[in-house]
Amino acid sequence: MIKPVEYNGERVEKLFGEREQLTNSVETVVRSIIADVRTRGDDALREYAQKFDGYDGDALEVTEQEFAAAERALPDGYKAMLERAIANIRAFHVKQKRDGFEIRERDRIVGQKVTPVRRVAIYVPGGTAAYPSTVLMNAVPAKIAGVPMLVMATPVKADGVVKPEVLVAAKLCGVDKVYKTGGAQAIAALAYGTESVVKVDKITGPGNAYVAEAKRQVSGVACGIDMLAGPSEILVVADGGACARNVAADMLSQAEHDKLASAILICTGMSFAQDVVVELYKQVEALPRRDIARASLDEKCKVIVVKDLDTAVALADEYAPEHLELCVEDPFALLDKVKNAGSVFLGYNTPEAIGDYYAGANHTLPTSGTARFSSPLGVDDFVKTTQYIYYTDGALAAAAPDVTAFAESEGLSGHAESVRKRVDQ
Repeated sequence: MIKPVEYNGERVEKLFGEREQLTNSVETVVRSIIADVRTRGDDALREYAQKFDGYDGDALEVTEQEFAAAERALPDGYKAMLERAIANIRAFHVKQKRDGFEIRERDRIVGQKVTPVRRVAIYVPGGTAAYPSTVLMNAVPAKIAGVPMLVMATPVKADGVVKPEVLVAAKLCGVDKVYKTGGAQAIAALAYGTESVVKVDKITGPGNAYVAEAKRQVSGVACGIDMLAGPSEILVVADGGACARNVAADMLSQAEHDKLASAILICTGMSFAQDVVVELYKQVEALPRRDIARASLDEKCKVIVVKDLDTAVALADEYAPEHLELCVEDPFALLDKVKNAGSVFLGYNTPEAIGDYYAGANHTLPTSGTARFSSPLGVDDFVKTTQYIYYTDGALAAAAPDVTAFAESEGLSGHAESVRKRVDQ
């Protein structure tokens, strides 16, 4: 049972407890899988699909017939709902798109151009749940960025069927290919390529510990990645006007993700804190994923009482949560004080779930305190910049004394000579 505690100035690490970090416990297994896929390609993918997912079919790529069947299988109104969500996500992310720039002077030009990443893959978890929201949050900004080729990998069960919601989301977002492969083997295939799976330049999307470890191992070697995501987190700052029932529901929305997920409340009254705890254990019993959520509550949940909201926000900033809810009367008065959070949800009527699916801001967020230096997924994750420089002979001659002096000071005479020889001519 969660016991609310009053904050008395102790260190944040002691107050919040240890955060679950990615470990190397699966490193050896993943390294072996990556090596196997690099060596045996599609054959390895098929064997792992049978071993881990029970799928023993030969087909690794979703066909047009399967896309069409997925659309027919959708519940009434589902496609229209996806389209409304896509519109919101596009409206938000299109504002992030940036152009290059150029500085032109009389005899020199310095500039930067922005180029979309050529080939990108989205990893979408499978299993018992369907995650079309993952497709939308990755594919929409990629397409806004101008990515020419966008593919997706997701595991399938024995029937070989990708969830219809996921396939239709992929089609609506312009995904070019969908592969029936998951886990570390999918990451290996995307990073290095196989007979059927195209080699990509960047991989985005969440996954389990094996997927995360595979992304870590291929990152910076075979391709780029978006981030290494840890377990889900929510931190709620609440004042006396908040509803205990609603706050508890918001905390459970993250606790149901994973036994390692963290749900934290920082509030200004002990009575309110106790009310939330009662609601947490009452509401958890009604959840289909109650065993997972209850384990998260018992192991990772914290309820902390502070003297005022300024203290609450300062503590939240030290924790740097993935999701931060400001369930207070005047959330905009606190917003500028927030420096470290993945996404901030303002007021009594903005649950974290609205950001997961519909508001338009991205739901792929930095976890494990990395919001101190990282940002949500966005259009910038799907582009790269290239600099360019042009000097006339006169401009080079004018800069030569400074450049050669700089190079000589660093002991790099070859650098200096490459300038002198041009000027001497």
